[in-house]
Amino acid sequence: MENNFNIVFMGTPDYAVPTLLALHNSRYRVSLVVTQPDRPKGRGRNIVPPPVKKTAVEFGYEVAQPHSVKTPSFIDLLVDHKPDFIVVVAYGHILPQSILDIPKIGPVNVHASILPKYRGPAPIQWAIINGEKQTGITTIMMDKGMDTGDILLAATEPIYPDDTAATLYDRLAVLGGRVLIETLDRFAGEAMDPTPQNHSQATLAPFLKKNDGRIAWDRPAEEIIDFVRGMTPWPGAFTYHGAKRLKLFKTEAITAATDAPPGTVVKGFADELRVATGQGLLSILEIQGESGKRLAIKDFLRGTDLPPGETFE
Repeated sequence: MENNFNIVFMGTPDYAVPTLLALHNSRYRVSLVVTQPDRPKGRGRNIVPPPVKKTAVEFGYEVAQPHSVKTPSFIDLLVDHKPDFIVVVAYGHILPQSILDIPKIGPVNVHASILPKYRGPAPIQWAIINGEKQTGITTIMMDKGMDTGDILLAATEPIYPDDTAATLYDRLAVLGGRVLIETLDRFAGEAMDPTPQNHSQATLAPFLKKNDGRIAWDRPAEEIIDFVRGMTPWPGAFTYHGAKRLKLFKTEAITAATDAPPGTVVKGFADELRVATGQGLLSILEIQGESGKRLAIKDFLRGTDLPPGETFE
């Protein structure tokens, strides 16, 4: 089998950039990069290209930004490139069978979990939220399902106690590039043996919306800690004190008994904010109030009075 594969790369966010970089530095040839259209961003709503496009332009690659992957003109473009592989990393759209059938060898997806666990668009966040101790990267041969294709390669990555979705995201982005190149190397050496997933063991990682970050104080403190970590930076873990929305960034559990209802501020040391949960106490270490500044709790409490008995909802 030839070993200088022709690749069409499909990806959009910064998460996909390390994989494109790995391909660029490999022996494999990227003939086309497909990414989402430029979109307005920020308060000024300026039109901004996606990170993958910026990188592709720097490397001198041909770039396509279709508004729909189902148009005949886009499908014809892919066919004209005669790819051995279409490599997909967080592109942002489900591909129709008409595209999956184009590459000579197959379409490969780089997914941020150890499949079949955490199929879906938010595997990094849900792994942390659910208290997992490790996750990883899986490359699969894509089929018409959501992350259901045969497994090519997998590599694990530990989830550390202080990891947030942001820190784990960065490490998995780099690992994804390494696993993809090893996957292609296996194909080049004719040593690849795809393995069907055990669908009975599948779990889902559904898309997260902004309101999904609201803290349920009746959960155990340890679960709330994982929830805050998994929701950081997006969509962000938050609670309400009256009408004020507060965003939590860092918390820790305190083993102590209390008969206060979940969400109630309880007595603690000076410069400390302890909140009753469904099991144990939660100490809030970093918080953001309506001022928009992320603060250590001692700095936050200088301007906000939260005596015992106050409640979060």
